[in-house]
Amino acid sequence: RFLIWAVTGAGKTEMIFPLLRSILDAGGRVLVAAPRRDVVLELAPRLSKAFPEETVVTLYGGSPDRWKRGSITLATTHQLLRFRGAFDLVVIDEIDAFPYHNDPMLDYAAKGACKPGGKYIYLSATPPTPLQREAAAGRLPHAKVPARFHGHPLPVPQKLKMFAVSRCLQEKKLPRLLVRSLSASLRRGAQVFLFVSRIKHIEPFLELLRKAIPNAPIEGTSSIDPDRSGKVMSFRNRDIRLLVTTTILERGVTVPKSDVFILDADSELFDEAALVQMAGRAGRSKDDPAGRVVFAAPQWTRCQSTAVRQIKAMNRIAGKGGYLRTVQELTGN
Repeated sequence: RFLIWAVTGAGKTEMIFPLLRSILDAGGRVLVAAPRRDVVLELAPRLSKAFPEETVVTLYGGSPDRWKRGSITLATTHQLLRFRGAFDLVVIDEIDAFPYHNDPMLDYAAKGACKPGGKYIYLSATPPTPLQREAAAGRLPHAKVPARFHGHPLPVPQKLKMFAVSRCLQEKKLPRLLVRSLSASLRRGAQVFLFVSRIKHIEPFLELLRKAIPNAPIEGTSSIDPDRSGKVMSFRNRDIRLLVTTTILERGVTVPKSDVFILDADSELFDEAALVQMAGRAGRSKDDPAGRVVFAAPQWTRCQSTAVRQIKAMNRIAGKGGYLRTVQELTGN
C-alpha cells in the first residue's frame, strides 16, 4: 500500500502516469477506480490521451464497455465487485469519498481485485483520519504534495454571513450581499459553482437567482438529474455561467476560471473534507490561480474552521518547502 496525499488540483492523476506506464510495459493490467460516474467520465479522456496505444475500458452503471477487456480499466468503485485477482496495479482515487469511504464491502472488493503481490495505491486530498494516523505513525508509506502544479497557493475561503437557504426560500428573497458577490464573480468572467446542501433546494433557489441576476445563464443539477452530464459539459463550455449543485460535483470536475460559493456551509451535511473538496474547485488553472471561495452561513462552525486551517496549513508547508512561486517569478521581475 502507498498513499499519495496531494492537495486538490495538484495533478494526482498525472502523477501516477509513470507508474501506470511501468506496469503496462511489463505486460501488466491496471485498474483505476473512482467513487462516482462523473469522476470516471472526467478521467477517461485524460487516460486515453496519455496512453493512446492502450485499450482503456470504462465501467460504470449502464456502461457500453462492460464486456470489454483492456490493459487499463477505469471504473466506479462498485464495479470492483466484478473482479478477483485480476490486476497488477489497483489505484483508488478519492478514497475519502462516498460510496467508498466507510464501506467495508467496497474496500474488500478493491483489495480482492489486486493480484497477490500486486501494488495498491491510495489517492486523496483529504485522507480519512485512520489513514492520516497510519501515515503519521510510519505504518503507511506516503508522499505529501502540498502545492498545485502552477505554484500558487490554494485560495483561502472567505466568510459571508447570511441567513439559511431555507429562510431565503421562505421569504422568497436573496441577501443583497450574496447577489452582489455572485454578480462580481460573473463580471470578472468566472464560472460559478454554487453548492447547496439539499437537492430539494435547487429548483426554488434557481427561481430566486434568475430573478436577481436575469441576464446570466443559470442552471441546476444533482444526482437525480438525468441531464447532469450535459449540464456539466455546458458549464465547461461557458454556455452555463452559474451552476447550482450539491456535493455530487465536489470533486473530479475541473473548470478553468471558476469561483465557489458554498451556501449553508454550517450544515451538518458538509464535513471538513467536503468543504475542502468544494473549495478545491477554485484556483485550479494557471491562468486564474486565485479564484474566490466563499463560505456563506448564519454561523461559523468547527468544520468550517478546520477546513480553513487545513488549507492554510498546506499553503504553509508548500511555502516552507519552496514549492510556491516567488513574487519575482509571479511578476516577471
